[in-house]
Amino acid sequence: METLALILAGGKGTRLDILSQRRSKPAMPFAGKFRIIDFTLSNCTQSGIYDIGILTQYLPLSLNEHIGSGKPWDLDRRDSGVTLLQPHNYWYLGTADAVLKNLEFIARRDPKYVLILSGDHIYKMDYRKMIELHKEKNATLTIATQPVPLSEVSRFGIMSINADGEIIEFEEKPKKSKSNLASMGIYLFNFDLLKKVLLDVKQDDLDFGKHIIPHLIQTTEKQVYAYQFSDYWMDVGTYDSYLDTNLAMTNDFTELDLYDPTWKVYTKSEDLPPVKVGSDARIQNSLVSNGCVIEGTVINSVLSPGVRVGKGSVIKDSVILNNVIISSDVTIQKSILDKKVTVGRNAFIGYGNDFTPNREKPDLLSTGITVIEKGAIIPSNTNIGRNCRIFKTHKFTTKDVPSGSTLE
Repeated sequence: METLALILAGGKGTRLDILSQRRSKPAMPFAGKFRIIDFTLSNCTQSGIYDIGILTQYLPLSLNEHIGSGKPWDLDRRDSGVTLLQPHNYWYLGTADAVLKNLEFIARRDPKYVLILSGDHIYKMDYRKMIELHKEKNATLTIATQPVPLSEVSRFGIMSINADGEIIEFEEKPKKSKSNLASMGIYLFNFDLLKKVLLDVKQDDLDFGKHIIPHLIQTTEKQVYAYQFSDYWMDVGTYDSYLDTNLAMTNDFTELDLYDPTWKVYTKSEDLPPVKVGSDARIQNSLVSNGCVIEGTVINSVLSPGVRVGKGSVIKDSVILNNVIISSDVTIQKSILDKKVTVGRNAFIGYGNDFTPNREKPDLLSTGITVIEKGAIIPSNTNIGRNCRIFKTHKFTTKDVPSGSTLE
């Protein structure tokens, strides 16, 4: 085998807060019918890579059910396929530690190259181009990179390269940097080197960005190169980025084309009937998935499969996940409703112009987004302000929930 792909899909996604309580970040729904991990899986199969290990950890059930045998991505093959690698009797303590603890699995496949990917980014990439560069440069490690704003360098591993594209400096999440060339968390290793460096670098929380890459760059005989990627790539790790990135998919022009027949994004689809649009319904600038029944108004929003919008209701600038029931005369603005939420008649979610940050999580909610947990029931005639966190366990005793509230 030439290339084995390992997808790191155990991330908790703590900044997604309520949304990641019951699922890992790669299992988060996106753009209506997809999950975030669908993009990485589709990139693999479109690039001709069919032998894949998925390293899961945090709340893997939703992800495992979604991937199954891998059939939607053509991974249910006789001589290759997808393998779910969950920790047994130990916990993965870092990205490289997760790979180290699965060295036996990798060795059984005996690949020439190991492509290490993140399962929680939105992008389309032909990995064959990166592999070609790796071979051309006679590299032992190639890192996919992309420029980021200088104001955001503290979120990434930042590197400097010479005229030949060789990485000469690397710093993990610096406060300030002259360079803005960021690691995308996509690494192509020669397997011999990967095995050696994982065993040589002793660290309990072994991490590629903190330990492995700096070690290799300091070892001058190693050939470490940058593959510079200029197309769309997004990490949807916060409420703001999750909402904004979803809503960007509704624009007339999108940087990420979900409808490109030459590079399809595959997913596990539910067997649901077509979208039904009522006689008084109005849909504008939105993504509406299979199984939805729309009798009200949907503007600049994303609706996942099985959502029902009652007569007189208005959904605007919002993401509504699977099987949410919205009764009649409801208004929802700039909100994220997780799966199986029920909203009673004449309720208003995202009410008013008070943008008081959330009192418990001001760092997560300050721009006006209100988030409702999976399975919550919102009573009729309830007004919920902005920057609110509503848990399903809460028993409503008031009809007015001020902005910045957390109801648990």
